[in-house]
Amino acid sequence: MVVAKEGKKEEFRLENLNCASCAIQFEENVKNLPNAKDVQVNFGASKLSIEGDVTIEELEEAGAFDGIKVRKASEKRVFTPPTPWYKRKENIVTIISAVLVAAGWMVASQQSQTAPAAVGLFAAAIVIGGWKIFKVGFKNLTRFEFDIKTLMTIAVIGAAIIQEWKEAAVVVVLFAISEALEAYSMNKSRQSIQQLMDIAPATAVVRRGTEFVELNTEDIVVGDILIVKPGQKIAMDGVVLKGGSTVNEAAITGESVPAMKGQGSEVFAGTLNEEGALEVTVTKLVNDTTIAKIVHLVEEAQAEKAPSQKFVDRFAKYYTPAIIIIALLVMVVPPLVTGAPWVEWIYLGLAVLVVGCPCALVISTPVAIVTAIGNAARQGVLIKGGVHLEETGHIQAIAFDKTGTLTKGYPEVTDFVVVEEDEALPVLEAVVAVEGMSQHPLARAIVTYGGERDVHREEAQQFQSVTGKGAYATYKNQSVAIGSIQWATELTHVPVDYLERATTLQAEGKSVMAIIIDDVFKGLIAVADPVREESAEVMHKLKDIGIAHTVMLTGDHQVTAQAIAANIGMTDVRASLMPEDKLTAIKELQQKYGKVAMIGDGINDAPALATADVGIAMGGAGTDTALETADVALMADDLEKLPYTIKLSRKTLRIIKENIGFALGLKVIALLLVIPGWLTLWIAIFADMGATLLVVLNSLRLLKVQD
Repeated sequence: MVVAKEGKKEEFRLENLNCASCAIQFEENVKNLPNAKDVQVNFGASKLSIEGDVTIEELEEAGAFDGIKVRKASEKRVFTPPTPWYKRKENIVTIISAVLVAAGWMVASQQSQTAPAAVGLFAAAIVIGGWKIFKVGFKNLTRFEFDIKTLMTIAVIGAAIIQEWKEAAVVVVLFAISEALEAYSMNKSRQSIQQLMDIAPATAVVRRGTEFVELNTEDIVVGDILIVKPGQKIAMDGVVLKGGSTVNEAAITGESVPAMKGQGSEVFAGTLNEEGALEVTVTKLVNDTTIAKIVHLVEEAQAEKAPSQKFVDRFAKYYTPAIIIIALLVMVVPPLVTGAPWVEWIYLGLAVLVVGCPCALVISTPVAIVTAIGNAARQGVLIKGGVHLEETGHIQAIAFDKTGTLTKGYPEVTDFVVVEEDEALPVLEAVVAVEGMSQHPLARAIVTYGGERDVHREEAQQFQSVTGKGAYATYKNQSVAIGSIQWATELTHVPVDYLERATTLQAEGKSVMAIIIDDVFKGLIAVADPVREESAEVMHKLKDIGIAHTVMLTGDHQVTAQAIAANIGMTDVRASLMPEDKLTAIKELQQKYGKVAMIGDGINDAPALATADVGIAMGGAGTDTALETADVALMADDLEKLPYTIKLSRKTLRIIKENIGFALGLKVIALLLVIPGWLTLWIAIFADMGATLLVVLNSLRLLKVQD
């Protein structure tokens, strides 16, 4: 059955894809299929995308050399309990081979390495433990493809020819053990993205008319009503129609504190409903949900090569042929020039072949990037590619938009001052009644403030707005006016101490309004976009981790911006900026500090976000624009994720450098052992597979980086 069609790109999940060289070979094999077009293998996400008339059987045949299994990406993964390690065929074969080597070793110690019984045991261990390796190795050899299995095949057969049976058998067993450990380690590094994929339930109960039916999420359509009981996961993105509950959104935002949801609240697939029953109107199809987009973007990010990975790939392209030439020279030059024994130097040359395989080098960067991006996604940070991960690690300066980033993004009442304390409640009632008639954002903030204090709300009459000054109305037969201080001084006498208080509040970046009832000044009410509680702490953390400079770029008034900056400990403030001014500021910062990040809401300030080396969007959850346009999206509306992201990126850069050092260092040390003639085949396999395992295990340290 044809599953990939002409003119349409299909995606497939791959199982048993555990080494980078295997991924490269599998991609080449698929490209060689007659009808295959535009083939891309994503090693990090274990995915294949392809266009053309191709069947799953053909794809699995292309991956038969390593037992690669293929299934359509759209198919739900059926959970099967993991097979215990001692029941896996490859592990059983390895154990049998190891037992035969141990038995051969014992016989050799009693007799000699060339005793028939010892040779027989070693040969049996080589055949049983290495037949799969040899099968692939011979096939690759006919195509002049030199991966680790090709080099292993040459080395083991060569060792057998020169009667080094024990060495050959030990190498086969060590290689089999190392491959099993590498597969385990790679699967561990992919768990972050796999856990994201498994978050959303596959079915949900839907109310259609008067009937309740359980449907697969693929069959749920926009407008369906989900019934979500306490303790259940929400299956689809939607809006709460009925009910109220707290919902744990950690899977999407990384925020562990549950969010309160009521009628009209937005909810996301994969989040956990905690205590109340909800009815949710579905707003997105299963493949368009926020969690589906996150998974897709994370997988695409894992496939994108970072600058360091591109360098390693170019290096490896020339490195492998160079090693083969060196191995041949080691085999041939000493015997020809000095008359040294051919057997000894052929053996050393075979060891050079094994130790020179670039597996660890090729995998040094992608395994670190896969692990870091997966970990970030679980913490509620979407990093859209290895290049952005590396750029974030190099950031020296960060520019912050003010509204919605350093501040909450909506106005709140910060001060309510009355002349007579015992009149506070009736004055607030009058203010709420008048402002309840207005649609101004500051008016809504005042009404909300009154609601939080259980103020009895009645409608005012004869409401009138005065442009640029304020508003007035009649409430309980009283004339009530709320507006600017200047307007208030035109209407009545305002005591000097209250004028001074208003000036102080304005210097703090607050909008101050005077309250006048029946031509008598009654008090002040101040409204501001409040600073996030975490903003000051974030500035401190950024300084601690080595960010050289932070700056606020805002279109707001200089006084307001300076007041907020002073509150959070930021010294560089650039206010009253137009979008083009912010763009210029970013370029100036790049000239002075090098790599610069801009953090905003992902919608406004698009030129500045695009010009910055890294554009970071706040509150990406549910915001398609932020998900699509930002280099990095902080899914929760949480500024504290910023220091974590930079810390993770810098640790990833450090681990990539360590990995490259391990990969090359161990091989250089092993190759130097050729000079005194100490290099053996088992040391070579330890150097090669040891470096690979060290690289993978070192990269897994990134899973421990937490917010």
